[in-house]
Amino acid sequence: MEVCNGLQRAFTKARRPSVAANRSVDGGVHAVTAMRHAIQTAALGMFVGFAALPTARADEPTPPVKPAISDEAATAVSQMGKTLLARDMTITARTISIYLDQSGQPLHIFHTMKITVRRPDRIVVEFTGDDGKHDLFYDGKAASVFFPDSKQYATIPASGDIPSALNEVATKLDVDFPLGALFADFPDKVLLGDALAAWQVGTATVDGVECGHLFFSQKSGIDLELWVEKNAAATPHRLVVTYPLLQGQPSFVAEFTSWKTQPPLSDSEFTFEPPADVKKIDLTPAVASGTKGSK
Repeated sequence: MEVCNGLQRAFTKARRPSVAANRSVDGGVHAVTAMRHAIQTAALGMFVGFAALPTARADEPTPPVKPAISDEAATAVSQMGKTLLARDMTITARTISIYLDQSGQPLHIFHTMKITVRRPDRIVVEFTGDDGKHDLFYDGKAASVFFPDSKQYATIPASGDIPSALNEVATKLDVDFPLGALFADFPDKVLLGDALAAWQVGTATVDGVECGHLFFSQKSGIDLELWVEKNAAATPHRLVVTYPLLQGQPSFVAEFTSWKTQPPLSDSEFTFEPPADVKKIDLTPAVASGTKGSK
């Protein structure tokens, strides 16, 4: 995901499961999977279909589309953005990735996550799910992914804010964190900047908390629903992302079970110290140095 352009890359990654714990990572960490191929094929089909439609004449420029964003949606997202700018946070979440496998059968991949954040450039994510367990560490200088089941880990140089580092991990190690946009410098602008339309559908109770149910139609071709508390904090409690233009309309669901603002967290919280009995995965020199991606 390019954060300035919206949510698409981070949430597009959610259509397929994360790397399994026993996955072999070699030869520069090959990231081309069968699921990605299927998605690219579907996207190609859409572009071919659009190319066959009548187009406007060159002397008839398409008028700009003004986003239709309701005041309720804009206010709630702005309030949420301020809440997410807390320097130190711990979040827990349950997620489901839903997509079609190669035979066209729908699959549901479940995860639980514990996310520890210190803005602007520290994050730890503990993943446990149907496709295994792995932990992600970013300490402002390097990003590491640890697979405790297979006792392996990989480390790459990384710098910049949290979304930038997560993009590096996704590109070079093929390990995804689809909620990275929530930790952008301005998460409200990321969300509204890609919106063609946004409004409040209604209200709902999520885990005993009254929430506003918001809907967003995005320029990037996705539909996004967000449930935020009906108060000045507008803390998010549920997120659903759907890809209506892709085969099977894959989707990603996240339910946030806890948001805690912490006292200042120490650097040691975000530093990965490999256990004595684990093996470091050998990367190609280009990937290891950060000069070239795996794709």
